[in-house]
Amino acid sequence: MSHDLDQGPMITTPFETELYEKLSVFFAERGFELLPDRKQFRKSTGTGFHNVIFSASYRTNEVWLEVSIGLRHQEIEFLAQQFLDNAEEFRDDANTLVVSVGKFNDDKYFKYRIQSPEDLDDACEQIKEFLLQQGFGFMARYETLSSLNQLFNTEPTKPCKFVYNQVHRSFKGVIAARFVNNERFLRLIDLHRVQVAKNGASVDEQQSFERLLSFLLYHSLN
Repeated sequence: MSHDLDQGPMITTPFETELYEKLSVFFAERGFELLPDRKQFRKSTGTGFHNVIFSASYRTNEVWLEVSIGLRHQEIEFLAQQFLDNAEEFRDDANTLVVSVGKFNDDKYFKYRIQSPEDLDDACEQIKEFLLQQGFGFMARYETLSSLNQLFNTEPTKPCKFVYNQVHRSFKGVIAARFVNNERFLRLIDLHRVQVAKNGASVDEQQSFERLLSFLLYHSLN
């Protein structure tokens, strides 16, 4: 995620250590393991992984905690990352979908505000409740190619709130369409091409998108 912690990716703060300890049993019981250097709990799936990502910002007497949920579809990302401008060392960790709890609930500036141990306990309970009621279901719903094709391509001219970068959404949308043999594939190419330009893609990104389209049109994916 682009808005990661100021501390740099490798340092785990005392606050984070405490947070992870309070949530570790909950996640372990559901097959997730802690990856502290990536500030997330992650569960491998047959198609990639599900993850819950924690991003803390520190003030004098309080911590603001943002929690995001996401998933990776390995087939989509393996191809998409070859055409996107992400640094190579981050490609294997790239999410196909990622959204903060706040944005998920249409309150995009929402964060958990923590000033005391009691606040941390309350936040952990709220996080668990969100995941049980909505988050885990969201991950399960969108882990398949067909559901991602539907999400990305039913209304390709409207932004997708489960993706931070709408240009990348178009790359992943045409890949998903091709993988499921979407009958509107050629039409979707045109729609996404317009969106890539409209969403502010650089010249390099637009050229990469054209290279991806050539690949999808002229190579067998079997």
